Amino acid sequence: MTVMCKVKKSGLNWVTESEVTLLRKGAKLTRNSLRNELIVLMLYRHGLRETELCNLRLDYINFNESKIFIKRLKGSNDFSQPIKGDELRLIKRYLAIRAAKSSSHLPWLFVSEQGNQLSRFTVIKAIESCATLAKLRKVTPHMLRHGCGYYLANKGIDVRIIQDYLGHKNIQNTVVYTQLSGKQFEKLWD
Repeated sequence: MTVMCKVKKSGLNWVTESEVTLLRKGAKLTRNSLRNELIVLMLYRHGLRETELCNLRLDYINFNESKIFIKRLKGSNDFSQPIKGDELRLIKRYLAIRAAKSSSHLPWLFVSEQGNQLSRFTVIKAIESCATLAKLRKVTPHMLRHGCGYYLANKGIDVRIIQDYLGHKNIQNTVVYTQLSGKQFEKLWD
């Protein structure tokens, strides 16, 4: 059986950890630097789709337990996921700035400059700006989701755990992340 890997002619359809670091640096050069850096980080760390990110609500964040509830789309499974310390600090810094704006009463974590729920279009444009300022290739929000899947697969995380983490109903949508990784073979003969 031949396994077909999804690599675009234009290059990889996911970002690497080092590219995420560069995207975060690029975000720091944008007008909404804290918001955009947090967007990059959350898309990547939680494997979010753009709309899932836009739909994140403030009440989904449990600061006491350092967790966030991820409500998935496409009939996917919803789960709470941990928030690492650097991400939690960034959320708190962003919320402090957001609290000073007239949109502070809105239920969503991310709001636009106009005081509305952030749109998919704004997320896409923010990621494009971060990539341009970081002097990276064209990067889309979905490439950050794929980057999350490949990162977890390369760490040796079980495919079923990755499936749940990304909210995939069908395991076939998850298996793709293990197909390009040679990491799973490294310690077979130790």
